[in-house]
Amino acid sequence: MGFAPNAGADDVQSKQWYLDEMQVHQMWKVSTGKGVKVAVIDSGVNLNTPSLKGQVLVDEVPKAVAYRSTVDYDGHGTTMAELIAGTGSGGSLQGLAPGAKIVPYRAAFQGFKAGAAEEKKTPKPWQAIRAAADTDAKIISMSFGGFVSPELEEAVKYAASKGKLMVAAVGNSGTGKGTGNIDYPAAYPYVVGIAAVNSSFAVTKFSSYGNFVDLVAPGEGIPGWCDTAFRTYCDTAGTSAATAIASASAALIWSAHPTWTVNQVTRSLIDTASRTWAKNDPSKYAGFGFVRPRKVLENAKYDAGAANVDPLAQENGGGNLLADSASSSSAASTPSASATSKAQGKGSTGGTSAAGSSAESSNNSNTLWIALGGAAAVLVIAGAGVAVTRARRAR
Repeated sequence: MGFAPNAGADDVQSKQWYLDEMQVHQMWKVSTGKGVKVAVIDSGVNLNTPSLKGQVLVDEVPKAVAYRSTVDYDGHGTTMAELIAGTGSGGSLQGLAPGAKIVPYRAAFQGFKAGAAEEKKTPKPWQAIRAAADTDAKIISMSFGGFVSPELEEAVKYAASKGKLMVAAVGNSGTGKGTGNIDYPAAYPYVVGIAAVNSSFAVTKFSSYGNFVDLVAPGEGIPGWCDTAFRTYCDTAGTSAATAIASASAALIWSAHPTWTVNQVTRSLIDTASRTWAKNDPSKYAGFGFVRPRKVLENAKYDAGAANVDPLAQENGGGNLLADSASSSSAASTPSASATSKAQGKGSTGGTSAAGSSAESSNNSNTLWIALGGAAAVLVIAGAGVAVTRARRAR
């Protein structure tokens, strides 16, 4: 999305409007994300920015996919890493989970900017996902989209079989661009799709929409590095930042509950998300609602439910979307029939993403209310092209 220079690092944290709204200082009394590793698959991560010094575990990147993982060819990956686990040192970008650690994966995406020779040496996204699945990183954060391939689909299934929480951006082709189509890998089974809200808690008009939006997080007016010079932050907008913040939210929860499985962490995010519509009737724009890790952290008696039951099974064709870590030995190359079901579940390389498909509104409301902290805020769908905001997602 677009970039606009801001005044620089001195005031960058004042531009992170969501930190106070999400009550980070209260959350950090319980959890900072310590002990949780987040694999960031992106353009690489510069480990020498003030915010990331000591936060990047480059030695834990598998050698097969480690090519120049700390050389960020775009600046995007470094921003995502800082939004997740940045320390905020020297007035730099403050991560939501500063106790977490980043494992950087540099992947070649469409429009690769480092040249043809480097592109041949740089891993494909599916290779990075598969490699990350074989490490002890709990979360795989994917602020990218636009990929459809059998290799990517199989890599996602493999990571699910290893008990990883995969979080991905749904894309930036919402009402402002007309199509609304959700990107892959967010539209694959086993992946939690994230859309964006702005500082008014309006779902942004650039956010893609459809069946596979699972949660929303802050994604507009978010500071990020302007370029690879790493001298200045800019104001950015996109579902990329929302994905990073959602990944950090999961890290906070998993750190506080290290024995939970991926199913329990995912369920806690869904159960505590802010919404006024029924949980079994998610919005195609906002999914199950706005991420609120604080609601899990402040409740010592919170029940995360069954460890081996997928909270998103219906969305994913009735299969076990996020594999129970206790059964992670299941063969990744032979997914179950339920896991590959397309009749009612997420799309695959053999079908079409359900994003942008028509869905009848379950009422005529154009306002969704969400509660943040002690006050309520209005969650609306931005953009004149959207007539309704709460709609049953097509199944």
